[in-house]
Amino acid sequence: MIPITETIAIDESEIEEEFIRASGPGGQNVNKVSTAVKLRFDVGESPNLPDEVRERLFHLAGKRITGDGVLIINARRFRTQERNRRDALERLVALIRRAEEIPKPRRRTRSTHAAMVRRLETKRKRAKKKRLRQPVSRSED
Repeated sequence: MIPITETIAIDESEIEEEFIRASGPGGQNVNKVSTAVKLRFDVGESPNLPDEVRERLFHLAGKRITGDGVLIINARRFRTQERNRRDALERLVALIRRAEEIPKPRRRTRSTHAAMVRRLETKRKRAKKKRLRQPVSRSED
């Protein structure tokens, strides 16, 4: 079991890892050794995730979740397979921890009366300045 928080832990059997060739640094090994990791985690079918965490995880993951509800994390930052595996797992844990946090509800706020008066006064001054820049129209006598 991989501990995420005090209440959430996921089983290692729920995570699939596929090793692929990475682009980027690696010297002569870059075209020969599969060091990048493609981690797959089925969010929709995981029995260890509470429903509200699952919903927030779907929202947070965005394009990284497929239509089937599988979260895909690509890790190719490092030159070794083991460090990329650790990186992918840490990113998965961090994402689930973020989804576990309950977001604070947004409270609508109103501007103070003084702030509204200041805003309207600056608008009036700006309008007057622009009006004074216009050419003077001559009235025919």
